[in-house]
Amino acid sequence: MKLRVRLCGTCGQRPIAMIDVALCFDCWPGGPVASPPCLRCGSTVDYFMSGRCARCHPHAPQGVDSCRDCLAWGATRTTKWLCKACEHWRGHHPVSSCRICRRQVPVTAGACRLCTRQRTLMLQTTGRDLTLREANRYGQQLSFVDMVRRNGTGRRNKPTTRRRVDPVPPVAPVGHRQLVLFDVVHDLHAGMHHAFPPPQHPGMAAHLQRVLGEQADRHGWSKTVRERTLRGVRILLGIQDTPGAPVNASDVDQLATIGIGVPTARQVLDAAGMLHEDRTPVIERWFTHRTTGLPEPMRAELAVWFDVMRHGSTTPPRRRPRAASTIYSQLDFAMPALRAWATDHDSLREISKEDFLAILPPAGTPRATLIGGCRSIFQVLKGRRLVFIDPTRGVHGAKAETRLPLPVDVAVLQHLVNSGDVTIAAIAALLAFHGLRSGQVVKLLLTDIHDGRLHLDGRAILLAPIALAKVGAWLDHRARRWPNTANPHLFINYKTAVHTGPIGTWGIGKKLGISAKAIREDRILDEAIATAGDARRISDLFGLSVTQATRYTKVLDPPATTEFEHTRRAHR
Repeated sequence: MKLRVRLCGTCGQRPIAMIDVALCFDCWPGGPVASPPCLRCGSTVDYFMSGRCARCHPHAPQGVDSCRDCLAWGATRTTKWLCKACEHWRGHHPVSSCRICRRQVPVTAGACRLCTRQRTLMLQTTGRDLTLREANRYGQQLSFVDMVRRNGTGRRNKPTTRRRVDPVPPVAPVGHRQLVLFDVVHDLHAGMHHAFPPPQHPGMAAHLQRVLGEQADRHGWSKTVRERTLRGVRILLGIQDTPGAPVNASDVDQLATIGIGVPTARQVLDAAGMLHEDRTPVIERWFTHRTTGLPEPMRAELAVWFDVMRHGSTTPPRRRPRAASTIYSQLDFAMPALRAWATDHDSLREISKEDFLAILPPAGTPRATLIGGCRSIFQVLKGRRLVFIDPTRGVHGAKAETRLPLPVDVAVLQHLVNSGDVTIAAIAALLAFHGLRSGQVVKLLLTDIHDGRLHLDGRAILLAPIALAKVGAWLDHRARRWPNTANPHLFINYKTAVHTGPIGTWGIGKKLGISAKAIREDRILDEAIATAGDARRISDLFGLSVTQATRYTKVLDPPATTEFEHTRRAHR
């Protein structure tokens, strides 16, 4: 119901001062009389009625004024005299004193929205990354309410004429580096408060911005990822000791401390030929740590073995490079013997066959692994003529103990397959129904699933209805979450959506709460029981060798298998 407003009987323009008085405060006898302050905002001007001013009274004529926080023109009483952006700020940032304009408004990092927008405006118009105080030195540029386009809303008007943009010529990195007296660790958090220096090589900055645009268009980056990556690249160019020189990868990793994506920045620099890898590989740091404490001659001999295992050898005896997991396991297997020999010997040349047999376990897995690790080391050193004899030659190894596969609780699998997280449900369905390896899951491509079948390693696997439904739900979520990504893999996350690489295998077990290997073994074991130990069928279905399939058939007890077969034939 609309309130009827009684106007002054004298001027006929302003509401009456009180219910029993037909006059306003300006027309009061002996007046004008000062109106009381507003009960809501405390204003002493523009009094309306019922103890409130025209800005606060809900039935006052609709007026237009400036936003209370950013001073943009066009705010109304229905929006609480705030623009939509400032209304969002009031819900997410505390009210305090702005260190630039000294007003009591919502602030973040000590600055209000008006002062922060002025800095952004200066960056967009001049290309200079100024500090907050420098950007607001000569005042702020005001605007109209809600005229700034928000991300994901509104439509952009197509320009009638396309402005001609001159192509940016590619810029090659400089071939020299400025020597420094000492290495300085840059405090990026301080730069967030006091601003970073602008890029010292404008031509390189323009070239990297063009490369960034190409990478963003190719991989479907969002506007936020583009802006953050561009800011990270400009920061790296500003803190360089040698303008225009390749950026060290260790400096790129520091961007993670201020919330800027490291993979996208590294991708842009690598595409432009501006990335210098100065980090020590993880496997080399691990080797240095593991061999610490051994005698120096022994460490030098192990370094030769490590180099041959990691990079291979093209000179006789030739050798192919080995996987990092093989290097890790071989050295770990041999470390007990190396530690024991280090107490009495300085070099592996001094190790005889009697010394090797003295520390060799009698049987079991420890004996097999120790022989395997030491044999790998001595074979390489003997081929390089760094040792006189191979003490492992002629020593027979023991058979390593094999663990029988165990079933997984069905309730756990049901909980994973029926999970509300579409990612967990899809991965669990592929593992539980089709027994995929974790490495196969992360390498699956979108084109590997079509016509209701999974095409994997030359095999066409008919997907179970539940697995097909769970994968379809994941694909719908993937299309909504990352509609423009160029990553061809089936499973991606927020990190891999900006490039074309797969997710990590370690993340599958962490997300499921159970190892993918255990689920795969449960599926193969179930198939072995259902087929009464048919090793050929297990090999064809899961891509196993006969030896690997035999590991699952051994679980079945012969009498139980026979009884199972009789029961199966009786039901036919």
